[in-house]
Amino acid sequence: MKLTKLAASAFAIASIVLSAGIASAQTVGTNGNYIGAGIAVGATSGGQGNDESQIGGNIQGRYAVPKTPVSLRGSVLYGGDAAAIMPIVTYDAAIAKNTNVYFGGGYSFVTDEGQKTPLGNQNAPVVTLGIESEVSKNVIAYGDTKWGIDAYRNSDADAVSFQAGLGYRF
Repeated sequence: MKLTKLAASAFAIASIVLSAGIASAQTVGTNGNYIGAGIAVGATSGGQGNDESQIGGNIQGRYAVPKTPVSLRGSVLYGGDAAAIMPIVTYDAAIAKNTNVYFGGGYSFVTDEGQKTPLGNQNAPVVTLGIESEVSKNVIAYGDTKWGIDAYRNSDADAVSFQAGLGYRF
């Protein structure tokens, strides 16, 4: 059942992102690499003790693979009693001048499994959908949603976290 929901959600989101890329063939997004920091807000609970939603921070980075619409991203969500460290690969689509939407997936590694983070309390696959925009010279504003699949210990609940921040483009 979870696999069916995941496949349907991924298909729907991919359709939107790919459509945005086709519709914006003449717009130029941002292809800059950056590192940033901001807030992370966990929106879910696994229904067990010590796994309620968390508010914390995030550190995120992006490396745009040259001449491709692909980026390698890293994200750390901290708050609670542990941190979730995520390597993520995304497909990036330009939607306006200096602005991209991105969709991708990766894996969340919790530094101390069983302890709370903004994205659950155990290692889990992650899907992300976000937007980034260069708002001034070398300053990137970003925001995204991360969905941790089966991200709570002793529960089959999924985790959702919202991030926003500012980055330095290099």
